[in-house]
Amino acid sequence: MLIRAALSIWARLLLTVKYIYMNDHFLNPANGECPTQRRAFILDVLKAAGASALMAIPGTMLASGAGKPLKKNDREGIEEALKEDLTRGAKGSDKTYTVQDILDIILKEIPGAPFHKTVDTLKSGDKDQPVTGIVTTMFATVPVIREAIRRKANFIIAHEPTFYNHLDELDWVKENNDTLQEKQALLKERQIAVWRFHDYWHAHIPDGVLYGVVKKIGWEKYFTGEGLLAVPEISLKDMVLQIKDRLKIKQVRVIGNLSQSCRRVLLMPGASGGQAQIAGALKHRPDVLIVGELNEWETAEYVRDSIALGKKIALVALGHAVSEEPGMEWLKEWLQPKIPGMSITHIPATDPFTAV
Repeated sequence: MLIRAALSIWARLLLTVKYIYMNDHFLNPANGECPTQRRAFILDVLKAAGASALMAIPGTMLASGAGKPLKKNDREGIEEALKEDLTRGAKGSDKTYTVQDILDIILKEIPGAPFHKTVDTLKSGDKDQPVTGIVTTMFATVPVIREAIRRKANFIIAHEPTFYNHLDELDWVKENNDTLQEKQALLKERQIAVWRFHDYWHAHIPDGVLYGVVKKIGWEKYFTGEGLLAVPEISLKDMVLQIKDRLKIKQVRVIGNLSQSCRRVLLMPGASGGQAQIAGALKHRPDVLIVGELNEWETAEYVRDSIALGKKIALVALGHAVSEEPGMEWLKEWLQPKIPGMSITHIPATDPFTAV
């Protein structure tokens, strides 16, 4: 037990030193530091700390010969033991995790996971890299990446694509995409792992995004697991103002009579598509259909014609990012108890549009 404890101390030191060793942005050229000096200093500290840990074990000094340098075979044996302890430490009591460890913890909670076909894959980084902190967000935008770096978090869990198309295909646009390349370079330079959490989060029971939005608006007591809710009667205008306030949205678009009373709400955040949105409206006959984004020639025109034909319906378009962001905010709350001691932060991607 004592030997294991000492090796555990060594393992944590080695993990930290390895991360600093591999990341030159921890160096401070302004102070005259260079990689060789910093790494030599780190190795000296590691040797001293390791020696202290080993000498704390009764009998170690006699067994190894106190004051004598370790032989090559001794060093190799210790290094091998440290590698084993690091692997155990990533899953054990010292609360160190790799990216894959985090994914395993999450997927264990998703019915039917892992899926044979999914967009939820690593977009950058390595599944075996140790996690220094987690950021949840809607989009792994450049500002979100920079904020993650500032917070020393190297694992971003994003709901939507990183490289501007559903499958994150790097050659989706045939022209030379310098914006994509620079974003890739930033992620690689800072060793940031990005994982998309879309299909799995929607497959969670309840749907992680939908519940997060319901919770943020304050409609939990009316939530039955689906997007159809029966809320206390309220005018369309007051409902829109309430949603804007609680979701912190600057502007929304509305089709319908603002004085209309609303009770049956069909909530479809994100981009379900016109076919699903219209089908939902026909099936549930809501007073108001609330969506993230839409194709204007589909759902918007259907609602406009429905109103002209005397049907009671209204449409509220919140915007894609802001309509699903609460789901990624709730992910932080959901995930934190499963990874005690891990720093998890939600950084909103925010609405990319400005109304002029």
